[in-house]
Amino acid sequence: MNKRSNFKSKFQVVSLVASILFVSNVQAEAPDAEEMWKIIQQQQKVIEQLQQKLEQTEQKVEVAEQKVEETAQEVEAAAEAIETAQTSSAGSSWFEKTSVGGYGELHYNSQDGNDSIDFHRFVLYFGHEFTDNIRFFSELELEHALSGNGKPGEVELEQAWIEMDINDNHRIRAGLDILPIGIINVTHEPNTFYGVERPEVEKRIIPATWWEAGIGLNGELAPGWNYDVRLHSGLSTTTNIRSGRQKVASSNADHPATTASLRYTGIPGLEIGGAIQYQSDITAGATTASNSATLFEGHVDWKHKSGFGLRGLYAQWDLDNQLSIVGDDTQYGYYIEPAYRFPVSFIPGEMGIFARWSELDYGSTKEEERIGFGLNYWPVDQVSFKFDWTDVDDVDANTSSNSLNLGLGYQF
Repeated sequence: MNKRSNFKSKFQVVSLVASILFVSNVQAEAPDAEEMWKIIQQQQKVIEQLQQKLEQTEQKVEVAEQKVEETAQEVEAAAEAIETAQTSSAGSSWFEKTSVGGYGELHYNSQDGNDSIDFHRFVLYFGHEFTDNIRFFSELELEHALSGNGKPGEVELEQAWIEMDINDNHRIRAGLDILPIGIINVTHEPNTFYGVERPEVEKRIIPATWWEAGIGLNGELAPGWNYDVRLHSGLSTTTNIRSGRQKVASSNADHPATTASLRYTGIPGLEIGGAIQYQSDITAGATTASNSATLFEGHVDWKHKSGFGLRGLYAQWDLDNQLSIVGDDTQYGYYIEPAYRFPVSFIPGEMGIFARWSELDYGSTKEEERIGFGLNYWPVDQVSFKFDWTDVDDVDANTSSNSLNLGLGYQF
């Protein structure tokens, strides 16, 4: 536009000079009509020529401006391409797509005069995003601080699976994975539950933490409705459910099991869920007889924004086990846990108080009732200090015992 302005200025100067000369000539010698007409025609030609040159110049300016704009767009596109390539190159590195986390918990237990302290669990998570649709997750655990021959601890691989997206709502997962049963088995980090020890019902009946190897589908059926279906390895036991976990360590795979779960989380703070599992042979082929078993589980986990909370869970095994003692064909347990979490003013963080009442029936071997209460203190959500007291009544033996427990847990 500067060229156009300069040209117009020059044109105006030329016109002004021509006008002055014309006026001067008129004043010097007045032409007649014929000469005047010739002068007008000559000036008209000059004006037309100047107009053509002006139009040509404007067209050249427009072409130049268009080329400048196109060049600017090309430069911008090139810059974006370079930035995208740099981002893609950085994002494709294993470090950028690998995540690390974990949790741990220290317990002090005093039961009927016997005191012990134990770093119960030290766990590390490792995850990796191969692509936007394929991912890996693992959980490596050291129990009781020290493992080896004659030592109390174990090194365990609790999760190691690959998950691939089928579409936005459904995924396929294969590998070593936690079974989607109950509350604690799925979410068992120490800062997420009340009490030093995990609820006994979810340790003995379900039994958490419980992992198997297999393949399955999971996803969302509708907003808030999540499902999980799996075919996996099974237990190997007669009556003691917890001791039947093979932990995928050269496990017998002749008798697979299946698990299906459904959870509703469409209301903030509320989870309602249930699961069913079928063991084709809970004894892992110990006899040729029918040894099938079925587990039913239902739970609710409610956390209101006011701080009040409520957990409740019921789980039951129905055993068609020819090796079990008469009366062991049904084993069940349930618990109810009201709680209240609130901020505190004298120290940073929040505090929570809870009570838990539970009952367990192991068939012919044992029946017990438990009642306990305690508190948690969270300086931050990822760290929890715990205290609880529990009284246990053995119904069959008509005996009772109590325990005092202190704990520290963290997650990152």
